[in-house]
Amino acid sequence: MKQILQDLRHGATAIADVPAPGARAGHVLIRTRATLVSAGTERMLVEFGKAGWLERARRQPDKVRMVIDKIRTDGIAAAWQAVQSKLDEPLALGYCNVGEVIEVGAGVEGFAVGDRVVSNGKHAEIVCVPKHLCARVPEGVEDAQAAFTVLGAIALQGVRLAQPTLGENVVVIGLGLIGLLSVQVLRAHGCRVMGLDPDASRRALACELGADAAAESDESAIAHAQAFSRGRGVDAVIVAASTSSNEPMHLAARMCRKRGRVVLVGVAGLELSRADFYEKELSFQVSCSYGPGRYDPSYEEAGQDYPIGFVRWTEQRNFEAVLDLLAAGKLAAEPLISRRLPFERAGEAYELLASDAPVLGLLLEFPAAAPVTRTIALAGTTATAPGARVAFLGAGNYAGRTLVPAFRAAGAALRTIVSAAGVSAAHLGRKYGFVSAGTDWHAAVDDANVDAVVVATRHGLHAEQALAALRAGKHVFCEKPLCLTLDELAALETEMRARPGQLVMVGFNRRFAPLAVALRERLANLAQPKSFVYTVNAGTVPATHWTRDKAVGGGRIVGEACHFVDLLRHLAGAPVVRWQATRVRGDATADADTTIVLEFADGSTGTVHYSTSGHRSFPKERLEVFCAGRVFELDNFRRLRAWGEAGIRGWRQDKGQNACAAAFVAAIRNGGAAPIPIDDIVEVSRIGIELQQQVDG
Repeated sequence: MKQILQDLRHGATAIADVPAPGARAGHVLIRTRATLVSAGTERMLVEFGKAGWLERARRQPDKVRMVIDKIRTDGIAAAWQAVQSKLDEPLALGYCNVGEVIEVGAGVEGFAVGDRVVSNGKHAEIVCVPKHLCARVPEGVEDAQAAFTVLGAIALQGVRLAQPTLGENVVVIGLGLIGLLSVQVLRAHGCRVMGLDPDASRRALACELGADAAAESDESAIAHAQAFSRGRGVDAVIVAASTSSNEPMHLAARMCRKRGRVVLVGVAGLELSRADFYEKELSFQVSCSYGPGRYDPSYEEAGQDYPIGFVRWTEQRNFEAVLDLLAAGKLAAEPLISRRLPFERAGEAYELLASDAPVLGLLLEFPAAAPVTRTIALAGTTATAPGARVAFLGAGNYAGRTLVPAFRAAGAALRTIVSAAGVSAAHLGRKYGFVSAGTDWHAAVDDANVDAVVVATRHGLHAEQALAALRAGKHVFCEKPLCLTLDELAALETEMRARPGQLVMVGFNRRFAPLAVALRERLANLAQPKSFVYTVNAGTVPATHWTRDKAVGGGRIVGEACHFVDLLRHLAGAPVVRWQATRVRGDATADADTTIVLEFADGSTGTVHYSTSGHRSFPKERLEVFCAGRVFELDNFRRLRAWGEAGIRGWRQDKGQNACAAAFVAAIRNGGAAPIPIDDIVEVSRIGIELQQQVDG
């Protein structure tokens, strides 16, 4: 299928060929009929993509600080690689979609094949959208009108937060698409509305759409607003402008009556004047997109609706309300369309955005019968004879930045790569020379031209996909963790031991790091128990992050701390006989600091301090080993210091990912033993699961 993507490095947009997504559980698969290019949001993205390095840095100071911190902890090479990798990722554009349902995922109610729906789907011929981000289009509402639903919901949510009542005086600053929709929604609420914008044509259009007055957004607007409100000050101001200036917020405050309300729907500078807000006791609120539920994974991805008795207007219900306004003729969309273009001419729309042409809505009309093609051929070539022909399941950040380059460097034949949405799979597939890209992982596993499967999806899929690959007769490289439950581990262990000719490896790469290899060699010469102290400055992640979802990520201990358990198990050279995890007391969050204590069969002990509360500029990992009158310090895999003998300094950080992949590929080709023994994999996996259970209580 075809989809519009933006090159973040240069800002150019293009129609790309990508595999179509499938209908996932809780999602609706839609064949697109029309999409709306937003002149505000998408122009901002295009302009940012075309900006120079200094301008990008100025606009994103928080990202600059993150890069500086990474340089301090991981070195210039690692920081540069991370920045370049991020810029290399294409951005899928669009969020105003109208189309026809062609498939309904498991667990979806209220939608059926053939329904015409709106959604926040991308500019693509086929989109897969969570059920709560879709709404059925009423009869009588044309596709061109319905395409404005998502933008209308943004305007509606801003109006809801302003809490207007019948007859109130409200000012809308910024008469772009959102502002003009806000004017109409306010009129539907029975408000008197005044619009402010420097563009005379937009002011005139606002009056045609129901505004009672319009003025330029400058100092004279204060007097106009005073007259408009009969000398009392306006009741509320909705700021729908897009600017870095603080002036819109300053104007809004000065126009308001005492205890007036200001709602920011667009983008504006937020260096607020305390005097402006303090003396009038003004309220100020920022509106979040389409309404309650936005950016909440439990609502959007997991499909858990908010009870209507407690949250009357969710984002989906806002979609429905906008569609009702369109059906009733109380919201006019046609005057907001600057131009209609067939999808194949989408490039012209983005040229208009980049120009000085006064445009509002740009409507893209799609072909009626786009095929659902879930695998596309790429330009790559691969060996036809059996060997290390690899399929990748998952094309996320770690796969793209680390695993795929590592397997290519190891000489693997890159056969196919799969991702849920298809965009990242197509991008990485072209970049690294895969033969094909797709969205159906079952087809990749069953491909007779694949010898080994790399599982690099989210943790909750690892066990299912690894088992399927084993049963299909493939070698398996599974990025940690291998699984999330003891039942899954038991099933995998049974399958692994029944198939001694198939290699299974978990991505415990740290044991392959050059400095870790050197440290193990030195410790092997010391026939005494060791004391390990491993400090991990893991950093906090939001409660909504997928790694903290028990069904999807399993938790941070089983998902990441297993790395550190494995390295200590490897360095000790002896099984772990006892293990215990203790969370910091007084912190009820699922992301608290945790201390893990390990005891080994040879008398060695290990302590892992997994901290989520440290500063990000401190190195992520530091391992200290005390043994036989010597002390070793492995500092973030960049330097191995030693007291009692000579140390080693690496020229760059190396956590062993390349060596890990190379060992797996070599074992496939040479028929050697698994690089990590099955006993080690099962032992560390079991410990990780049980430690997570201890932490979760």
